[in-house]
Parts: sequence; structure tokens; C-alpha cells
Amino acid sequence: MELVRWGIVGTGRMATTMAAEITAMGSSSCTLTAVASRRLSSARTFADRYGAANAWGSVTELANDPTVDAVYIATPHSEHSAHMLVCIAANKAVLCEKPFTLNADEAERVAAAARTSGTFVMEAMWTRFLPAVVALRELLASHAIGRVQVISGGGAFVPEFVPEHYLFNRELGGGVLLDAGVYLVSMASMILGTPTRILASGSVGQRGVDEQNAIVLEYADGANALLYVSLRTRRAPDLEILGDAGRIRIAAPIFKPAQLTVWTRDAVARTDEYPISGSGYGYQIREVCDALRAGRSESSVMPLNETLSIMHTLDSIRGQIGVRYPSEQVRH
Repeated sequence: MELVRWGIVGTGRMATTMAAEITAMGSSSCTLTAVASRRLSSARTFADRYGAANAWGSVTELANDPTVDAVYIATPHSEHSAHMLVCIAANKAVLCEKPFTLNADEAERVAAAARTSGTFVMEAMWTRFLPAVVALRELLASHAIGRVQVISGGGAFVPEFVPEHYLFNRELGGGVLLDAGVYLVSMASMILGTPTRILASGSVGQRGVDEQNAIVLEYADGANALLYVSLRTRRAPDLEILGDAGRIRIAAPIFKPAQLTVWTRDAVARTDEYPISGSGYGYQIREVCDALRAGRSESSVMPLNETLSIMHTLDSIRGQIGVRYPSEQVRH
């Protein structure tokens, strides 16, 4: 298909950002044709704002819309699994906002449904598609810093306390790990793969969600990742990758980096800039569109098996910290 027609589930901040990116990409490659929200009036207002023809009051209606090829899911974490399954059942390609699901059990069910039907599904880990991270993978593949031994970094922010906000809401899958820590765990996964041992310590706030986490990931080749994330203090999120022949610093913010500094054996630093087009979310949209045109059911950059591995890691971290969401039966 030359033109990929998108639907968006949700009308919040991320839905707005993605709608703007789809619109900016031009109608020759992709277009926004439908929006769904629990409140039909909200969907209609959103659709009118971005020129989408159809507005729906449910995910099922959007999934059954014949003018939609792919769906971006921008609902709370707790709704991701159910909304993806509805879209997959209607053979609609899916790009789902991170975290992919609340837990690995939900992710396994979604992946099984996608593979059974041959439907394209991808976690919207947009960071992987940014120019700096593409360059990072090339540097690591060329052994620019030798064999990676340690990954170290994290970040912290103090949000305004709003009780109904998803960050502080157990019902919606709140907490700092699934909101921000997922970027760090995903980056470690991209670089080192699946950990063989996971150690975590953290603090749970009065709302029953994790507010601070310290994580150690161990790997079969002896490498380690040392990660932290917090809602209780402030530090711009960055990351360093230490190899036996040098190191790479990914400049903050780790979720949207535009600068890499590389130190090789001679200890001379080289810093390169990697400008980002638009908001940065357009790169993952292009990935989905290219995959659909090529007839692929998964992305090689963000494959389902890796998403499943990441979800299992997040489950283990939450289990050690002591966070369980009301709707789930977590397997540890």
C-alpha cells in the first residue's frame, strides 16, 4: 500500500503529538482518517482539528472502520492490551504507546494474537528510531568501544502531584518504572540483550506506585547495567556505555537524545550532533508504514520477542519492589 491510513485511539497529549506528526508527513505517504475516544464529542473535536473524516465513541468502532489500515494506541497503560486485541481481531496494524502492556502475561497474549493472524504490531519505543540511536547501534556494531562491559545512568524528575494523573494511579498502571524506567530498560536490552539476573530496590509511595527504583541487570557475558529512575529528585536523564576500548555518552534526555560523545582508546573525545526532525515521533511512524508496504508483520528494530523480554524484566523489577496493579496476576 502506498498510502497508510491511520486511526488514533485516545485524544490526550500523545495522541495530539502523533496526529500532528502524521499530518505533517503529508497525504502522499500517510494520513489520519479516524479517531476514537470514550466520549464521542471529544473524538469529533479532535478529528475536526486534524482533518480526520471519522470520529468514533469506541475502539471497536474504529477497529472496524474500513478506512483505517493502522492504529496508534494512546490510552492509559491499563488499557493497552485490551485495545490492541480489539484492533488485531479486526486485522488492523498496531503501534502501541510504551509500555506495551501492564505486564508480560498481557504482552504474551497480544503477541500470540498478532502472530496467529499475521497482523503487524509494534511497541512505540520511539527513541530507537531517532538518528542518534541509529548511529549508536552502528558504533557498537563496528566495535568502536570494544566489548560493552557496563551501562550506567538514569534520570529523575519531580512531577506536580495530581491524584488522578496516571503516574500516581495504580488502576491505570502508574509509577515511575513503566513511565520513565522503561526507556532505560529498553536501551539496556537493545545493547546487551536479555539479562540473566535482575536485582532491584525501590520505594513505593502512599498512592501504591513506585516512586524510585535502583536496578542492576547482569548478563551472560559478564556485562552489567546499573540504572536508576526517580520521582523524588531531579537530574537530566543520560546514559554512559563503557567498553573495554572506550566509552560512549548519550546526552540527556535519554528518551530523545541528539548528541553522542565517543571516547576511544586514545582517550580523545569526539562529540557529534544528530538533529531530530519535528517532534521525533515521526521516525517510528515511518517504520510502521515501511513495514506495511513491505508486507512485514514485525519491526526488526523493535521486534515482539524483545518487547516480551523487556516486559518480563519490568515484571521482575516490580515484583522485587512490591508493586502489583489491581487488575493483574503478575508472573514472577
